Amino acid sequence: MRFVTVQHNNESFVGVVDSNESKILLLNPAEEARTGQKSFPASLLECIAMEERFINQVNGLLAWVESREKSDSFFIPLEAATLLAPIPRPSKNIFCVGKNYAEHAIEMGSAEGIPKHVMVFTKAPTTVIGPNGTILPHHAVTSQLDYEGELAVIIGKKGRAIKKEEALDYVFGYTIVNDVTARDLQSRHNQFFIGKSLDTTCPMGPWIVHKSMIDNPNHLDIQTKVNGEVRQSSNTKNFIFPIEEVLAVLSAGMTLEPGDIIATGTPAGVGKGFKPPQFLQPSDQIDISIEGIGTLINKVGDNEAY
Repeated sequence: MRFVTVQHNNESFVGVVDSNESKILLLNPAEEARTGQKSFPASLLECIAMEERFINQVNGLLAWVESREKSDSFFIPLEAATLLAPIPRPSKNIFCVGKNYAEHAIEMGSAEGIPKHVMVFTKAPTTVIGPNGTILPHHAVTSQLDYEGELAVIIGKKGRAIKKEEALDYVFGYTIVNDVTARDLQSRHNQFFIGKSLDTTCPMGPWIVHKSMIDNPNHLDIQTKVNGEVRQSSNTKNFIFPIEEVLAVLSAGMTLEPGDIIATGTPAGVGKGFKPPQFLQPSDQIDISIEGIGTLINKVGDNEAY
């Protein structure tokens, strides 16, 4: 299942995208037709917090819709809705793993920079925008805006001291994020938070793919294009720290909660890694594709207006 948050007829809905990625079932309108009640929570974040009850309820609704003679009437065309970020406003900062591909660590410095332990920073919730949302250029504070295509993990149930062999049981699903970074701010402040947390610098989507659709998240092709040119091309098998280890480290003394978002690191090929660097410019389009998930597309704006 592919879960989305959409805007349709000036309202926000949680929906499920069909297998052809052409139409969306809006959960509460369909559930109201089925039972007379809108029994799903209003946000995908709240739905995820229901854990298995949510998936079971969705499966029951899908089975009912498919049994109707005019089942298509319960769907809306994908192009008729505006896709928001699946979780438009996370409940806490987005966790981000730094330098999780050896070649990226090298392009950002040298082989000595390859981490021996999981390296983590965060991005503010206010960074999040959805697919096709505009990335602000932030000319007043940066001249070195960079892209980073990443697989993101969405936590599905509460856990602390999670064992590596059980870690994927705590996952709800997967999505794509673009960890847009102001490299000059990152260097100036000698830490990552400010340079990673400018408004609109965490495009996310286009949807969350439920974990049942991804056999092995540590073996997915990932590619980033800028204006059609391939800049990043790798596979998550090249992670230094696989997802299970990341979750175990994060949860060792800290509780992970449903809806937490963990970006797993970016491959080599970021703009700063080129000689000379190739930072993002106004009107640039960034396409990030991950096997089994889809493609996240965003453009850099021409000015500071949303």
